Amino acid sequence: MRLLLLEHARVSYDVGEERVSGWGGERATSVGCFAWMEELNNVQKWRSVLRTKGGSFARLGVDYGTLGDDLPSHVRSVELIRSIGAGAVKIYDANPAILRALAGTRLRVSIMVPNDLIPSIGTNASMADAWVATYVAPFAGAVRIRYLLVGNEILSYRDIANSTWPFLVPAIVNVRRALVARSLRDVKVGTTLAMDALSVSYPPSAGKFRADIADSVMRPMLQFLRKTRSFYFVDAYPYFAWAGEPTAINLDYALFAANSSLNYFDPGSKLTYTNLLDQMLDAVAAAMSRLGFRDVRIAIAETGWPNGGDLDQIGANIHNAAIYNRNLARRLAARPAVGTPARPGEAMPVFIFSLYNENQKPGPGTERHWGLLYPNGKRIYPIDLSGRRPVESYPPLPPAENNEPYKGKLWCVLDCGRRRAANATAVGEAVAYACGQGNGTCDAIRHGGACYYPNTLAAHANYAFNAYWQQFRRGGGTCFFDGLAVQTKKDPSKLPHPLHFTALLVFDVMPH
Repeated sequence: MRLLLLEHARVSYDVGEERVSGWGGERATSVGCFAWMEELNNVQKWRSVLRTKGGSFARLGVDYGTLGDDLPSHVRSVELIRSIGAGAVKIYDANPAILRALAGTRLRVSIMVPNDLIPSIGTNASMADAWVATYVAPFAGAVRIRYLLVGNEILSYRDIANSTWPFLVPAIVNVRRALVARSLRDVKVGTTLAMDALSVSYPPSAGKFRADIADSVMRPMLQFLRKTRSFYFVDAYPYFAWAGEPTAINLDYALFAANSSLNYFDPGSKLTYTNLLDQMLDAVAAAMSRLGFRDVRIAIAETGWPNGGDLDQIGANIHNAAIYNRNLARRLAARPAVGTPARPGEAMPVFIFSLYNENQKPGPGTERHWGLLYPNGKRIYPIDLSGRRPVESYPPLPPAENNEPYKGKLWCVLDCGRRRAANATAVGEAVAYACGQGNGTCDAIRHGGACYYPNTLAAHANYAFNAYWQQFRRGGGTCFFDGLAVQTKKDPSKLPHPLHFTALLVFDVMPH
């Protein structure tokens, strides 16, 4: 919240897009000043009223990722963001081209410092100052930059525990100081954290941060967030919680569509829950309270539901995605704000992940199917992020056909439907990677091996991709290979192999 004295002495309590105003004139008179002081004394009262009514956070934001080779221009993307009723946008860097496209819009904007800059910014205040001078200050007048996130889920990566984690809070502090030095103190600074920052999240009242970060990282971070009235930005995905235990968690409960018979009663807090997202958020609130920070506000940096995925990824479909996101939008548009059982009536910024299906995101198929839009700008399903459109007014959705676990056989093969599959070099490199992971992955397709023939690149790719995936999928191995692979229900030994490149070039780069 900001208290502004404008050119004509108009007093405004600015909370994002919703503004409660006082009065003034061409210049503040003595009476005007008295009224201004009276208004100032009521700031806390106004803040409470605004927060109860939903404040500026009622309109959903959207996460605008750019990991695709077929996405529209930034200017067109901003037009599309506005067309779906979004009130805010979060980007994963501070791309000047995107910020220029956002100039002059009313969209609230969140930008991000890349993970790899955290150590240098955390140890060198001048680096933070230079970053703010380059990526924030030039756009501050034309772009409504409201949030600056230092890093993305870095506490989820244990391999950087020593190299990066200790510098996270110092980097956040240095960035904040650089902003204040340029009179940009209204930009809220924080970082995004996944739900794995908690060691306990069930029941919600038992929420607890991991022991390896609770005192070393979370306590000083929460002190900063409290002092600056910033937010704890969480990435909260009911989809993953449900997909991990689909027999224990009711799907309707995860989609905000449950009836009262599915409510969950928390024996610790004596609170009743009607949906899974509230449980997750209140687990975070409980973890903060456990450290003595019950007053730190929560924002949702990412949430959503995948509209598609791999054949064995349960519940990833257009039907469920539409239900989840529509219900979320309607919930956030409610007046007064709904909040959560532990924090009733409290509004919060929320960003839906994501704007587009991004075809270059690595990982399982769901990673490339979180979008509200196809890359051509067409909506994957009708949605109004303002929450004003009645849910019952939408046209029928395609049926959900994968809400039960897939029980058949699956293989991972070369996706011949993609143009890159005709690139012998790209396919060869992917095969070399698969075969280079050891465990005899590709012994059968070496010269003289049982599956050496047919000696085509496509046939060898089918074997290598599948052998790798079958061996390593439980450890996180995916059927992706930089977009060259796809799951199939058909045995690859019976598939035609239209790409008749010789496979010999592969073995020149394969380890022996």
